[in-house]
Order: sequence, then structure tokens, then C-alpha cells
Amino acid sequence: MTSLGLRLRIFLFFVLLAVGGTGGVLLSLWFGHARAVQTSVADGFLLAAILSALALLGLTAGIWLLFDENVAKPIDKLAAEMRVRAHAGIYSQVDTHSARYLGDLAYAAEAVSGKLRGGAMETAQKVALETERLAMERARLTALLTEIPVAMILASPTGHIVLYDGQAAEILSQSHVPRLNAALSDYFRADGLSRAVREMHRTGREVAFTAEGTDGAQSYDARLKPMQGGGYMMVIEGAETHMPPEAERPLVYDFDLITRQVPGTVEETPLAQLVCTVFDSETTGLLPHKDEVVQIGAVRVLNGRIVPGEVFDLLVDPGIPIPPASSRVHKVTDAMVAGAPDIGEAGRRFHRFAKDSVIVAHNAPFDMAFLRRHRTRMGVAWDHPILDTVLLSAVLFGASQPHTLDALSKRLDVDIPAQLRHTALGDAHATAQVLVRMIPMLEARGMTTFGDVLEETRKHGRLLEDLN
Repeated sequence: MTSLGLRLRIFLFFVLLAVGGTGGVLLSLWFGHARAVQTSVADGFLLAAILSALALLGLTAGIWLLFDENVAKPIDKLAAEMRVRAHAGIYSQVDTHSARYLGDLAYAAEAVSGKLRGGAMETAQKVALETERLAMERARLTALLTEIPVAMILASPTGHIVLYDGQAAEILSQSHVPRLNAALSDYFRADGLSRAVREMHRTGREVAFTAEGTDGAQSYDARLKPMQGGGYMMVIEGAETHMPPEAERPLVYDFDLITRQVPGTVEETPLAQLVCTVFDSETTGLLPHKDEVVQIGAVRVLNGRIVPGEVFDLLVDPGIPIPPASSRVHKVTDAMVAGAPDIGEAGRRFHRFAKDSVIVAHNAPFDMAFLRRHRTRMGVAWDHPILDTVLLSAVLFGASQPHTLDALSKRLDVDIPAQLRHTALGDAHATAQVLVRMIPMLEARGMTTFGDVLEETRKHGRLLEDLN
């Protein structure tokens, strides 16, 4: 059968339908005639009609199953594989075995994929050279900043962080984990900061002021300097940090945030501009109504890329013993969580890390159920927009495909080191890589905004409860 062409194979489906239907009707008429001889003509015709309908229904269902299993599903899978190659930059070999009944289609797709891979390799070489040049320039800039004994932060016209260096990151972390696109008022008291910004705008000159931490425990001598084209620079001098003076201070930045237009609603936000907090949790068991969280891990995705260094990794004291069977999976033991914050404190910290972002998780209802169950204890409202990578996988690859994190990672060529699998941060990072690869695939399918994706994922609500 595998040697037959696709057109001939589809023709045979219709031949089978015609021959089988004709045979079923003739056999039904024969039984009807026999019944008519024994009873009446009406009974004979009624029996023949019932048997013919049942035969046609059974034949149609059987042929549909054959067609779905050997033609429709392989075509869907092949289309998804081509989307992966076209939009996610994955160039693994096309699965020709699952499409073995599609004639030359799978081999033609593999040939196109090979040509695409060849062109991509040539482009990648040019990009690599340019990337190397930019990396050298960045290294020079980092080395230059290392010689300047100040902490530096760049802010957009709206007061959101666009860039921070290593020393600034240490200062910001005294309040909370530093985050691109976070408001400076998340780290410094808004009243003093606002006065300095107003004075800077009024005079158009550099302004010196005292920047106080949001908890009031720290204060810094700082200066604000307006930048051409909008935004301003915040320089902090004389701050005590644990960073050696000679240590390199890496930069974290995204200059697109300076000119970024903020949409009216999150539903209108383009996918590539979403600020996402991708997280995972490890727990004492699989029952959200009675088990407890032992670890929370998260990374941030901004403008379609994972932000290096912006990581949340926290052990949590569950308040109950961790079963040995659970510890064998996630490697978290009672001794490790001794002295760790409880879920109330851990939840508050994570809530702040995820502020003003879309929360993303793999099988989000499970992880969110633990957080929402303790929301009163945390004193926060978990009202973030939510994306679930299980549902995104169903949208892109079809509901009939496996949607586990392992299956999705293999499909999108995401490597999960064995020692990091089933750790909160390791699984969160793998989920973030999966999300980054799926965003261009979703855009190519016409889902360009967060609202478009929500509308499409709700069609797969049978897989998971939709939390939005």
C-alpha cells in the first residue's frame, strides 16, 4: 500500500465506499425480500431500509476512521512540522513514517525543508558574524562601565526600566528581583522619585536627589539626567554592594522599551511584545486542594526573548512532611525546606515578580490552583492574564498529539538537562523556551495578539480549564 500514489489511494477510498455501499444495500434488499415473503411487503421494505441505513453508517464510519488515521492526521502533523521549520527555526528530519500513506508528499516536504535549512545556514553564518561584532562592542561597553564606580539605570519616558548594569542589579535586588519594564517606583519611593523627574523635565538639566528604597531601609545619592529622544538615566553613587570593584558588570537591556507604545488592553497587545512570567512549581503531591508547594521557579520573557538573569527560584516550607515518593521526583527534601519561607511569604514575593505580566505555565490550572487556594494568606489577588502552553500546543499541533512538556520540548528541539527536569526553575526555563519558539508559529497562523490566542485556546477547553 505504501507504494501507491496519494491520488490512487484516495480514489480507492471512494471505490470502497461505492462497492461497500452497493453490497450493503443489495444484501439488505435480500433480507427484506425474505422478510416480505414471510410477513408482508411493508415489513420487507422497512427491514431493508433499516439494514441499508445501518450498513451505510457503519461503512462510512469505518472509512472515515481509515481516512482520518492514514490521511487527515498525517497531513495535520506534516503541516505542523513544516510550521515548526518555517517559523521556529527547527530543522530536524520530517517524520516520513507517519506520512507513509501520503505518497510523495512527505518526501517533497523533506526536500523543501532541506532547501530551507540550506538557505537558513547561509543566513545564520552572516548573522553569526554580525552577532560576533555586536558582542565585541558590548564587551567593550561592559568593560568601560566596569571602570566607572557608579550604578546605572536607563528608564523610558514612562519611568520603566530599559537598562541596568550589574551594580544596579544588586541595588535593585535589595528591594526585589530586578526586572526590565518594571516601574522604577517598584524599587524606589514614588514621591521623591516623582519630584526629581518633574524637576528634571522642568529644567531640562541633571537633578540630584536622595532615592529611598520602597521599604525605607535604604537610601542612595542619585542623579537623574535626561536623554535625547526621551527617557532618562539614573545614576547611583557610593552605594554599598558586594560586587568587587574589578568585577565585570554585565548589562541587561532592551532599547525597544524606550519607544514602545502601550496598548489599551492586554488583549490588544501583540504576542511579540508580551511581558511574560513563565513559572513552574513543585509540590508534595498532585492534589491542589490538600497538597502544598515546596518550590517555585520562574523566568521572564520580554519582547519574544528570555531575559538573562531575571530569575525567581525559591524553596517553600510546605508546613507538612514531603512524601519520599515526591522527593524522588523533584529532589526537594524536608531538610532543604527547613527555614524557607511559607507559602504566604513565597506567594507575595512571586506575585511581585510577576507584576504587570502574563503568567505562563505548562498545565496552568494545576499550578495556579495552589496559589489561588492560599491567596487570602498571601494577601494578593491572582488576577493576571494566563497562557497555558498545553493549549498553545493543541492549537498548533492538533488536540490528538501528545502535549506533555517532554513531548513538546522534543518537537521544538528544546533540551532539558536531566538534572534540571522536575525542578521548578528547570521546567520553567524549558517552558519559556517552548513559548519563545511557539510565538512566531502562532503569528504565522494569524494569531498576532494576546486576544487572538485566547479566543483560539478556548476552543480546546476540553483539555484544560480556561483560567482567563
